[in-house]
Amino acid sequence: MRASIRTGHNGPMRVVVTRVMEASVEVDGQVVGELDAPGLLVLAGVGHDDTTDDAAALARKIWGLRILDDESSASDVGAPVLVISQFTLLASTRKGRRPSWSRAAPGAVGEPLVEELCRCLEDLGAHVERGRFGAQMRVASVNDGPVTILIDTKDWD
Repeated sequence: MRASIRTGHNGPMRVVVTRVMEASVEVDGQVVGELDAPGLLVLAGVGHDDTTDDAAALARKIWGLRILDDESSASDVGAPVLVISQFTLLASTRKGRRPSWSRAAPGAVGEPLVEELCRCLEDLGAHVERGRFGAQMRVASVNDGPVTILIDTKDWD
């Protein structure tokens, strides 16, 4: 992987974290990931310049966010996490009506970094369910609150 120093950041690693009562993801009619208890649904997009250090920092941030009941974090209560890759989080809509996906990393870069995010969460103690990278997925969630947080690594520079 690349070093953590950025020059001309070409798209951030970006996640949307939603507090959910339950969530699931299906591929071809089969459930591939499911939360049957309150936890966090994480949609993750990877940019060209993102690194394993970014994934590790995001994992720590997600696991420690105090957005559950009574200002608890997932780490405080052992809440499960469902991580789903979503390159569309990096869409640029600056020109015209058709989004550009040029800031999103190709699958060969994105897939290992989404998996690294999951592995880092597991190393911190999380039970992590996953979507399937690159698949057409149906995501269902019962949002709680709703509480939804956008975390963008470019804001950390």
